[in-house]
Amino acid sequence: MDITTTEEPVQDAARRRPNGEVTDPAELTAILDLQRRAFLREGPPSAAVRRDRIDRLLAMVLDNIDDFADAMSRDFGTRSRTGTLFAEILGMLTAFEHTRSHVARWMRPVRASRLSRLYGIRTEVHPSPLGVVGIIGPWNFPLQLVVVPAASAFAAGNRVMIKMSEITAHTAELTRSLAARYFDPSELAVVTGGPDVGAAFTRLPLDHLFFTGSTGVGRLVQRAAAENLVPVTLELGGKNPVVVAPDADLDRAANRIARARMVNGGQVCVCPDYVFVPADRVDRFADALSAQLRDMFPSILTNDDYTASVDAANYERVLALVEDARARGARVQTLAPEGETLPDPVARKIAPTLVRDVGDDMRIASEEIFGPVLLIRPYSSLDEVIDYVNARPSPLVAYWYGPDRADFRRFVDRTRSGGIARNEFAIHMFSEKAPFGGVGNSGMGAYHGKTGFDTFSHLRTVAGTDLPVAITSIAAPPFDRRTAKFIDLALRAARWRTRRRVRGRLPRGDAA
Repeated sequence: MDITTTEEPVQDAARRRPNGEVTDPAELTAILDLQRRAFLREGPPSAAVRRDRIDRLLAMVLDNIDDFADAMSRDFGTRSRTGTLFAEILGMLTAFEHTRSHVARWMRPVRASRLSRLYGIRTEVHPSPLGVVGIIGPWNFPLQLVVVPAASAFAAGNRVMIKMSEITAHTAELTRSLAARYFDPSELAVVTGGPDVGAAFTRLPLDHLFFTGSTGVGRLVQRAAAENLVPVTLELGGKNPVVVAPDADLDRAANRIARARMVNGGQVCVCPDYVFVPADRVDRFADALSAQLRDMFPSILTNDDYTASVDAANYERVLALVEDARARGARVQTLAPEGETLPDPVARKIAPTLVRDVGDDMRIASEEIFGPVLLIRPYSSLDEVIDYVNARPSPLVAYWYGPDRADFRRFVDRTRSGGIARNEFAIHMFSEKAPFGGVGNSGMGAYHGKTGFDTFSHLRTVAGTDLPVAITSIAAPPFDRRTAKFIDLALRAARWRTRRRVRGRLPRGDAA
């Protein structure tokens, strides 16, 4: 029943339309109200309840593996079942197990300030749930990138609303329908719908909003959330640089970089985007990269392991970037198998493509590619690389291929990125004890493990005292001479200590 044409209360409508089959953006408010009322009524859940929600979320995925793999294959047109099972499902198991096994420990209050206890003050920091967390998922990994943050939100004691990407509509609808079987909508609501529903979702007065997607859309999300002062976590993308060190094993680097670029057809926010190679080794590197890519894909059009562009719009966008670069003088090498005509608009497949001689006037130099295209840039010195990376928006990850020596550590110290991985693709994301997130244009905030729990918690300070004397008797008027003298002596002592530390480093006229 459509709530816009009846007198039915919005909470009842939300329950009758299980887990968010949204036909009107106004229905989102009903779902939010339902979850918030349940959260306030029941209070912070126990560790057992949190683990139960995490377990049901994982069961929803594992009980329906084949259906999810089929749905994603239909969404992409061509997407390897093995790739889906590895990247989408197998990859989330460690995150779930780590979170559920630590949730009771993370929930415990932490005693703070031993010094204050000497003065009769007991201070604790309580991780408290925020309330209702909203999660907006992307299309490139439409399942993992909503359920993993949802597990962290559950661990922190929250209710969760998820907005699935309309681009991967089959996966979105499957997730919505399955969620209704595993959860009451007051716990988890999965909503589907087009851009109008997505825009309305960002304007909800949620307690936290978590978004994974492009930098451009991330700006719109943050702007909309700001109207209600909703805190946001933005997991965005960017042009991720790769540096091949002068003493790197060139063949091994080419092998691994080629594979990293082709994960999910290049449609991954942590894929390498452009590669810096020592100028005297560029030709050899390009040859090794070409040989590796041709060996990986002797066929493309009939190859089910070769992921297609997710839709026509993204297919055309990637081709437009390449053609713009070609028209402006770039060298473009298309690695299509012999006998195959690519790109193919019906299959939405683009052959692996290498682009050299890239100028800053080309769109491909500044726009994230998100496809099977890789830029190759020569460099003469590490300073040249550092200056280039620092002059541009901070990437989500930077890669280094070569030994862990002084030049690598200098690159780490002198550049800014969400993370850094050496000699392998995305290994900075592997440890559940390490935060994952961007910086600057590549995002704000982080999650994974304890960091994810903290992201969806409010660290609430609780302090108390049983002292017979009021501390405010010192801070509030009337002030006696002893109080004034004590304050004066304390400030003089602090000034004396500070002046000793900075002696000789202040302008002469300011020295004590």
